[in-house]
Amino acid sequence: MEKKEFKKKFPKLAAEIESGEGKAAIEFGAERPAPSRKFAGHEPVAIDFIRRCTTEDQAYEIIEYLEKRGEVTKEAADELCKQLREEGLRSFGRKKEHGFYEREG
Repeated sequence: MEKKEFKKKFPKLAAEIESGEGKAAIEFGAERPAPSRKFAGHEPVAIDFIRRCTTEDQAYEIIEYLEKRGEVTKEAADELCKQLREEGLRSFGRKKEHGFYEREG
């Protein structure tokens, strides 16, 4: 909707916006900053993927996959497997359920 059309349809609201007073005090055409998101730009790492797993078998598959893709080194994969074997799946943190980033962000 164009500014002129808006003023015609909503004269009082337009006056309030332009005057900078009241709850509608925003600038016409001004870009609003994007909402701050806690995880904006976050690149998931191996542990983020492991925390989505339900079983240890799934976690082992994830580690193997990430190693094959070169996203973790052989040494890092070995350390992750060792932690998984000795301390269990939840030693990496609580399970990240579907929608985790939306709720937490």
